[in-house]
Amino acid sequence: MRSLVGGREMKEIDRRSIEEYGIPSMVLMERAALAAADEAEALLRERGGRTVCAVCGFGNNGADGVAAARILRLRGFQAQILLPDGGGKQTEEFAAQLAIAERLAIPVYTVGGPLPKDSDVILDAVFGIGLTRGVEGSYAAMVSFIMEQKEEKAADVVAVDMPTGVHSDTGQLLGSAVFADVTVTFGELKLGQALFPGRSACGRLVVADIGFVPEPTEKKERHVFSLENCDLKRIPERRADSHKGTWGKVLVIGGAKNMAGAAYFSALAAYRCGAGLVKILTDQENRQILQERLPEALLSTYDASRAESSPEKLKESVIGQLAWADAIVLGPGLGRDGSAALLAETVLERARVPLVVDADALNLAAGQERLTKAFAGNMILTPHLKEMERLTGTPVKELRADLVGAAAGLADRYGVTCVLKDAATVIAEPGGKRFVNQSGSPAMAKGGSGDVLSGVIAGLLAIGMERTDAAALGVFLHGLAGEYAANKYGLCAPLAHELADCVGEVLKEMRWNQQKGGRKLWDLTGHM
Repeated sequence: MRSLVGGREMKEIDRRSIEEYGIPSMVLMERAALAAADEAEALLRERGGRTVCAVCGFGNNGADGVAAARILRLRGFQAQILLPDGGGKQTEEFAAQLAIAERLAIPVYTVGGPLPKDSDVILDAVFGIGLTRGVEGSYAAMVSFIMEQKEEKAADVVAVDMPTGVHSDTGQLLGSAVFADVTVTFGELKLGQALFPGRSACGRLVVADIGFVPEPTEKKERHVFSLENCDLKRIPERRADSHKGTWGKVLVIGGAKNMAGAAYFSALAAYRCGAGLVKILTDQENRQILQERLPEALLSTYDASRAESSPEKLKESVIGQLAWADAIVLGPGLGRDGSAALLAETVLERARVPLVVDADALNLAAGQERLTKAFAGNMILTPHLKEMERLTGTPVKELRADLVGAAAGLADRYGVTCVLKDAATVIAEPGGKRFVNQSGSPAMAKGGSGDVLSGVIAGLLAIGMERTDAAALGVFLHGLAGEYAANKYGLCAPLAHELADCVGEVLKEMRWNQQKGGRKLWDLTGHM
C-alpha cells in the first residue's frame, strides 16, 4: 500500500521536516527543482528541443519552477520565466530564487506585457497543492498561455507538484486548469492525483523523493491508501492438500426473468477468484441458460409468480439457502418486483455471513427505511454514483466533489464497508481505513462489469479474506483484470464474461511472478 495525502497533510509533512528536524527549506526546494528539471530535460532531448519556459506564481511552487528553469539554463538550454502581472506578495524562497535567475540573465516576462517566445517544454509552477479556490485574473491568463502552447504549439507540459487548477484533495477542477503531460510530485502522491478529473490532468505521474522525514506509523495509518501489486500477496495461497470445501461457498442471489446474465457474471467471477463452490439462487426461467453457461455452479430456483401468494414459503426457502453459504452476493439482475423485494428483505435481515449488496438490492433499499435499518457490519455495499444518490439523497454532482467523504459518510452511517464505484473507486470502512483504487481501464465501461466486481469480492471473502481487505483487493484485482482485458481484446471489445476470465489470468500472472522472480507479461498502465 502507498499513502495518498491531501494538501494540508502534505504541508504538515513539509513543516515537520523543516521546523522539527531542521532541514532547510531551500535544500528541499533545490531537490524538488532538480526532479522537475530532470523530467523537463528528458522531454527536451526526446523531441530535440532547446527552449523551456517556467510559468510561475509567487509562492514556493513558483520558486520550484524558477529554480528548475535556472538548472536547465546551466545545462545549456534556453530558459525563460513568466510571472503574474501587478506584483504580489512573494515568499522569501521565491525572491531568493528569482534573484539568482536574474543574475544569470534568464529573461523574465510578465502577464499583460510581451509574452515569452514559443517553447518546447513548459513548466507549470503557478500553484501547487494549496489551491482551494477558482483560478482567476492573471493566473487564469497564465493557464491559458500554458494550454495554448500545448495545443497550438505542441509544447510538452511538466506540472510541478500539482497541475494548476486541480484541487489536491478531491481532484476537482477549480475553473481554469492545466492538463499536463508529466506531473512531478514530491514526497507522496496526492489524493487529487488519484481521483478524476485530476488524475487525467496529471498525465504521467512521477513521485520524487526530495528528502522529507518519514512520518511515524500512527500518522501514516490515518491517510487514504492506494493498493499496489505487492498487496496481491495477501490473497491466500492455494494449499496442496485443500479441497473444494477449503475455499468456501458463495451464494449469488439474483437474476430475475430475462436477467440471467448478471447472476452468471457474478458467479463466474467468484469461481475465477478461487471459491470452492458457487450456487445461484434465481428465477426458474433462468435455469436452462445458467446450466448451459456455467454448469460448474449449483442452482436453486424460485417461482416469482408465486411469491405474492406464498411469501412465507419463499422466505423459508431463502433462509435455508443462507445457512449454506460462507459469503453472499445479493442484487445482480434481481429486479424490483414483489419477489425481489421479499428476497432482499429476507437476506438483509437474516444473513449472518459476509454479504455483498449490489445493484437492484441497493435500489430496493433506497428510500425504504425498514431495509436500510437492516444494514449491518457484515455487509459490503457497492453503489455506483446514481445508486449512491438514491441511497443518500445527495446529488451526483455533490458526491463527485468529495468521493472519499461520501464513501466514508455512508460507511459510518450504517456501519458497513462502502465501495463507491466510479472511474476511481473509493473504499471505506466505518471509522477506519479508506482506499482510492488506481487500477482499471476504460474497457470496463460496459454492462456487467459491476456484476463481475461483486463476484470477485465475494470470492475473496469465501477464501477467507477479511471484509475490508476483500473489498479493497477485489476492486484492485477487478481493475487489473480490466487492464489485462484491454490489452488482450482492445479498449472497446471486452465483454463481461471475458473480464471475469481475465481475473483468473491476473491471478495466474501474479503467482508466476512470485515464483519466477518478477516476469512481466504485460504492462498496460504500469500496475503489473
